[in-house]
Amino acid sequence: MKKLSPTIRSAAVIAALGLALAGCSTANDDTRGSDGEDSHGSHESASNESSGSDHEDMDSSDSGHESGGHEGHAADGGDPPEEITKAAAPKFDVGDTVVLSADHMPGMKGAEATVSGAFNTTTYSISYTPTDGGDPVKDHKWVVHEELKDPGKAPLKKGDKATANADHMPGMKGAEATIDSATDETVYMVDIKTDEMEMTNHKWVVESEMKPAK
Repeated sequence: MKKLSPTIRSAAVIAALGLALAGCSTANDDTRGSDGEDSHGSHESASNESSGSDHEDMDSSDSGHESGGHEGHAADGGDPPEEITKAAAPKFDVGDTVVLSADHMPGMKGAEATVSGAFNTTTYSISYTPTDGGDPVKDHKWVVHEELKDPGKAPLKKGDKATANADHMPGMKGAEATIDSATDETVYMVDIKTDEMEMTNHKWVVESEMKPAK
């Protein structure tokens, strides 16, 4: 075998080193690509996926709103409608302590409450779309006849349309409502104070949703 001249050997060594360096450069570039811009892109994607999950969770929480939810219900219900008739001989008098079986909102069922008003009227469950663009509300309990705009003679029937004049929560007043059900039970305002809520003159709870406190 012929011996390679020093010049040829040097050229071969340089060529080999050049190839090795090129390979290292490519590997480093690949590493930067996966850990750099590509990695940032994957974080962004993960962030978007997480954000999407959060939106789904919020949508899920809104589903309670669609089923008679009381999100945003006023902490102070204020005075009763002027036209409503006070109950002459209610089962529960103003000042009585009762236990609620109503489940209108988290923390209500089983809570103790104090009666702040008792009235004779027709009380309705309604479905409506809030005027502020909120999600439709189904089977909201309760609205009394005197809280409807020009409702005519009571009782309204299931499926009848009416305009809500109550302002229990954002978007209710002025909303077009559909009557889901009606009851002529005595209806009450109550004060509630628990770890989860504190409400004054909460409107409304019907008599079958209350029992005497022991």
